[in-house]
Amino acid sequence: MASNNLSLILLTLTPFLFLLLAPQTQATQAQPAASGTANLTATLELGGQYTTFIRLLNETQQIIQIQSQLNTTTQGFTVFAPTDNAFQTLTSGAINGLTVDQKVKLILYHITPKYYTLTDLLTVSNPVSTEASWGLNFTGHGNQVNVSTGVVETALNNAVREQFPLAVYEVDKVLLPLELFGAKSPKSAPSPKSSKTSPAEIPSPAATEADAAQSPSHSKNGAAGMNVGLGMVIGLGLICMGAMS
Repeated sequence: MASNNLSLILLTLTPFLFLLLAPQTQATQAQPAASGTANLTATLELGGQYTTFIRLLNETQQIIQIQSQLNTTTQGFTVFAPTDNAFQTLTSGAINGLTVDQKVKLILYHITPKYYTLTDLLTVSNPVSTEASWGLNFTGHGNQVNVSTGVVETALNNAVREQFPLAVYEVDKVLLPLELFGAKSPKSAPSPKSSKTSPAEIPSPAATEADAAQSPSHSKNGAAGMNVGLGMVIGLGLICMGAMS
């Protein structure tokens, strides 16, 4: 009889136990994937068309930094990966002409220190800070997200990966920062050399002719004055000689 009562009690409590345990199970399943499972290089290699971007990540050693932080981040990362075709459309020497520091800035400009879904980017507040500290601007058109640098604008075509802590989106243009690829200000015109005579110092033709016209008269007046003086000296000399005789 006691065993029957115990069985009835257990049967009565079973639904309540299930309800109590069910939310805990669902909450456990809702947790994001562990950060250690994200691998940026593997994700890009799986895409198959990001070899140039991978090469630059390795050359600048930024892949080491990003991968290390992916294992510890609580904010996640978002990467905008240009395709190989995107790099091929650049003008010759656009990348090779950069210094090492500028290449690092260019790569970091394609990475944000926060995980964004496409839905997030539709309504995000601009500008969005990047690892290069320069901002990106996002605009939404329906379900399409465009990204602008001030130099180029392109669409986010494909979500290569969209799982915390890493989101990778394909772009068909290299995101050229305004700070590196913006229009250069024109150089100021060289100032005139100081050795050149200024227009104010150049005598006018009229003044030159006037000076030339005055020069003969000045010469004649000077000669006449010298003759008068010489005559006076000779006259005084003759007077003195007459007085002595």
